[in-house]
Amino acid sequence: MKILTIESTCDETAAAVITDDLEVLSSVVASQDELHQRFAGVVPEIAARAHLERCLPVIDEAVRKAGIELSDIDAVAVANMPGLAGSLLVGVTAAKSLAWLLDKPLVGINHLQGHIYACQVAFKKPIFPCIGLIISGGHSTIYHCKSPFDFEPLGGTIDDAAGESFDKVASMLGLPYPGGPSLSKCALNGDPKKFSFPRPFLNDQSRLDFSFAGLKTAVRYEIAGPGAVDFKSLVIDDQRKADIAASFEQAVVDCLVGKTMLAMKKTGIERICVGGGVAANRRFRTALEEQVAAAGGELMIAPMHLCTDNAVLGAIAIEKIKAGLVDDLSLDAVPGLIRS
Repeated sequence: MKILTIESTCDETAAAVITDDLEVLSSVVASQDELHQRFAGVVPEIAARAHLERCLPVIDEAVRKAGIELSDIDAVAVANMPGLAGSLLVGVTAAKSLAWLLDKPLVGINHLQGHIYACQVAFKKPIFPCIGLIISGGHSTIYHCKSPFDFEPLGGTIDDAAGESFDKVASMLGLPYPGGPSLSKCALNGDPKKFSFPRPFLNDQSRLDFSFAGLKTAVRYEIAGPGAVDFKSLVIDDQRKADIAASFEQAVVDCLVGKTMLAMKKTGIERICVGGGVAANRRFRTALEEQVAAAGGELMIAPMHLCTDNAVLGAIAIEKIKAGLVDDLSLDAVPGLIRS
């Protein structure tokens, strides 16, 4: 089988063609970073309009790169939850139109479940059951993943997501968007122990939740103190900027790793699978690898190119097709964010 997968949950327009043995025939991603850069964050209306312009060209390129014709597609899959309403609607409408035109099965997928399934695509072996950690611009959630589409929530952020806090702190430091990569690059020259930023909930053994809003606020006070401030007018010397970035990054990593290890301990599940844009952070990857290895567990983190939003994560549709879980043309977008 050849599955056409479409991804438009946030600010990447993506399409891929994947076979039922998880061979990726093509993967195309059109980024919107330049469009949102001057706002230091994703503007939903701009994102939706960009998807509208790029969706069909991206799909066309994915089909051509796969070396097939559109008529060779056996099913059409699309991420229809969670995400930005306007962005989701573009992808869902395109997928429904193609499924109707080609008279092929339509499969709606959960974007978050797809992030974990990317580990199975990458490592080419079964990953379920596992502890799934999804850390991205909008989500920071821990699941007991019993099957590709049976996820039991164990905990997650009660306010900001990890990626969101990276973007906001980077903006306060005057670093370019997207904030995650910029802040991590800046942090390479900093001392992660220079500032003692809070690690919310880290020592609470009774819950598997995160909270990054207070940490972000602590960084804000370290940068500018209390009261109104124009961050664009602030002058921060390079070393201080690097030290703040490194100390903030270390605090986020400590929280993410600490709660993941607690989930492993509480459930007794020794396989950890991680996906989402923040999973590309090298300090995080190194710390979690060390902790999981010391605990005798198995760690699978999606490779860098499968961490950020892409359509390869839509390969999870293959599992739904095998289970007979296909949709009809009443499939709709289910927008929003998942919070603990």
